[in-house]
Amino acid sequence: MAHDGADMPNSARLSNLLALADATLPQVETVLAEAMAKLRAKVDAKGKVSGAALEEHQFAAHALSWLATYVEALKQMREWAGRIEAEGRFGEMEALILQIAFGEYLAQIAGGIPMSQGETARLSDLGTAWAPEGAAQTLIASGNTPEARAALVAFMRDNHGRATFGATGLDDELEMIRDQFRRFAEERVVPDAHGWHLRDELIPMEIITELAELGVFGLTIPEEFGGLGLSKASMVVVSEELSRGYIGVGSLGTRSEIAAELILCGGTPEQKAQWLPKLASGEILPTAVFTEPNTGSDLGSLRTRAVKVGEDWEVTGNKTWITHAARTHVMTLLARTDPATTDYRGLSMFLAEKIPGTAEAPFPTPGMTGGEIEVLGYRGMKEYELGFDGFKVKGENLLGGVEGQGFKQLMQTFESARIQTAARAIGVAQSALEVGMKYAEDRKQFGKSLIEFPRVAGKLAMMAVEIMVARQLTYHSAWQKDHDKRCDLEAGMAKLLGARVAWAAADNALQIHGGNGFALEYQISRILCDARILNIFEGAAEIQAQVIARRLLD
Repeated sequence: MAHDGADMPNSARLSNLLALADATLPQVETVLAEAMAKLRAKVDAKGKVSGAALEEHQFAAHALSWLATYVEALKQMREWAGRIEAEGRFGEMEALILQIAFGEYLAQIAGGIPMSQGETARLSDLGTAWAPEGAAQTLIASGNTPEARAALVAFMRDNHGRATFGATGLDDELEMIRDQFRRFAEERVVPDAHGWHLRDELIPMEIITELAELGVFGLTIPEEFGGLGLSKASMVVVSEELSRGYIGVGSLGTRSEIAAELILCGGTPEQKAQWLPKLASGEILPTAVFTEPNTGSDLGSLRTRAVKVGEDWEVTGNKTWITHAARTHVMTLLARTDPATTDYRGLSMFLAEKIPGTAEAPFPTPGMTGGEIEVLGYRGMKEYELGFDGFKVKGENLLGGVEGQGFKQLMQTFESARIQTAARAIGVAQSALEVGMKYAEDRKQFGKSLIEFPRVAGKLAMMAVEIMVARQLTYHSAWQKDHDKRCDLEAGMAKLLGARVAWAAADNALQIHGGNGFALEYQISRILCDARILNIFEGAAEIQAQVIARRLLD
């Protein structure tokens, strides 16, 4: 192991750790296969998954999702270790991260995985059990020890706990992109983010202009449409670093990313030519208008309707939780165009143009009204309720030019949206780690820094380890997407785990601050509020777990 066996050469100790990880993976894959078989037998209806049965066994289904997420996370950590070993960068610090991750996650698989603060997924919920043996038993016993956590924190103190602790496994181009946006976040976002939050202000337009100049809004849009044509992995890195500065800034690019993907996947050639260059340049800012009061995640039951009037459309209905609604130029608006339907089949997507609002008149477009929803965090773009009464949309702005395709078009963006949310979660978690670590080093109690106390150091070590786990799962899902592989399962897992990791990191960093963490003047109070939304938007954790389970069992 990386922290003991001092008489063993370093290379031999690292090789031993990798061998233990290799020997463990088949064990947990077998456990997962058995759990899937047990649950599938309970929800099977003539060879298909019964939705009613899956709901009846919802706790077991969600336990399966978390188990599968942990198994995939361990596989990706081993892949990461293999990549950096091949590059000659698998050192003591990386070994500590790997061994703690394996030791802790194996122990949780055997004893219980926390789905939330009061809910634990146990193998008994799935009608199975596991008695770890051999390599797994060794890693559980000696992987996540106080000594290992202390050794990891010692390494982290040498490089200030930055996101670059441990080799990330990314190529040089992506690391250059990371460095560029880290500097931007440090210089242009971090100094003002807390003030924007406390004053509940919109992110200044000058920041948006600078992001546009850096190419953020066209990062993954093809060059033929004015974008940079880079990978989803690049957007992950950019989202991660900007969200480390402030989640609102990190989410600005996501808005354009999803709007562009809707148009790329479902738009006509004319729509692509008209809208994509303007999105890429930041000339127009988009907002997503999907959710309605009383529907939440049940998008198929939307009631806002669009009626054909001549060649154009008129929209009537209500929407809620619309981010950045006031000062944007175009809405990707989901509405029911077939009044005879009550499910997803009657929905259509529109590129609904609007006039950007001002502080005095946030919604000046005829047929449209809105009111702000005051929120705990995620404040930089603001949230709104919207009302539409005969709101006019040009006929040419029906996405794809065909009715009834809206839900299908939206589903095509869910992979990217969840990858992006996972990336934002990593950024928020990293911010919590850095703020918590700085406070722990600076704050003196009983004659020494807080970081000298084992439980404080242990919290910081586990933040670092879980951030790396979530990061590797997210990078893997982005890699899958970039290589045209289906990745809804991997993206869902990355989002599910990343959101929990962000909340845990923020909560533990606030705990390190003690009473000061509860004071609004300290950054960690904002980071905690920002972290909380990650388990809700882009698919609440419960919905995400249900989707993962269904995908596993189909």
